[in-house]
Amino acid sequence: MVLIIGGAYQGKLDFAKLHYGISEEDIYTCTEENGIRFGAPCIFQLEEFTLWCVRNGTDAVKFFRAHRPEWENSILICQDIFCGVVPLGADMRAWREMTGRLCAYLSREAESVSRIFCGLEQKLK
Repeated sequence: MVLIIGGAYQGKLDFAKLHYGISEEDIYTCTEENGIRFGAPCIFQLEEFTLWCVRNGTDAVKFFRAHRPEWENSILICQDIFCGVVPLGADMRAWREMTGRLCAYLSREAESVSRIFCGLEQKLK
């Protein structure tokens, strides 16, 4: 599994397309309404999945552990919402924390981890 993280509009998806040959058909985009669908070569906007988890009382890390065979060969892309100003609302703090915990778990499990900043890769693992 490959994990790609970075801030909003920093070129994470473009990086994945260029470096891993991902096409539009390969991408599943998570939404707060639909959660996640494993099995796609590339799963984009994991932070929307963690928001779905917070609002539905689901632990994102436990969910990923239970479904490991379904994502272990995927490219996972998540916006970095776990740095910067701490949100005032409890639900937004829970979302930030859950996203950070999920990315920490995934980074330990990943074969490769990259942070994208201004379209440039910083190889973390």
